[in-house]
Amino acid sequence: MRVLTALAALALALPVASATAQSPDHDAAYAVITTLFDGMRTRDTTAMRAAFAPGASLQSVGANGQIRNDPIDGWIGSVAGAPAGLVLDERLGTPVVQVSGNLATVWVEYWFYAGERFSHCGFDAFVLAKTDGRWRILSVADTRQREGCSPAPAR
Repeated sequence: MRVLTALAALALALPVASATAQSPDHDAAYAVITTLFDGMRTRDTTAMRAAFAPGASLQSVGANGQIRNDPIDGWIGSVAGAPAGLVLDERLGTPVVQVSGNLATVWVEYWFYAGERFSHCGFDAFVLAKTDGRWRILSVADTRQREGCSPAPAR
């Protein structure tokens, strides 16, 4: 009986998931992220560049805490320069999207594949701004690891 009472108390303390649709800004902010990675898979560098605001930044935080800054154009260039026929596929988990006015954040787990070969996993943290009625990425920070990854979603 104590177990049932404890479980009932725990269930009442958990937040209730809403069955309503997300806001248009929530969906539009996340759509920029999915468009970015769709562009990466198809090597559409124009679509990839369009996802970023001028002066956007890209950082990676290593397992040892070392921070690496990469230029957006360098990353896009590496996608364009990958071997012909090799699909670069960043598979995304369930995102956590927060929107307040013209600012949004997206936190999402990912698994990166080069063709059929697993490369690494981690988390992406995006900051986006809505300017001129359009969401664009201001910054991306990610973690990268090769071991200890949760199972990737099926394709």
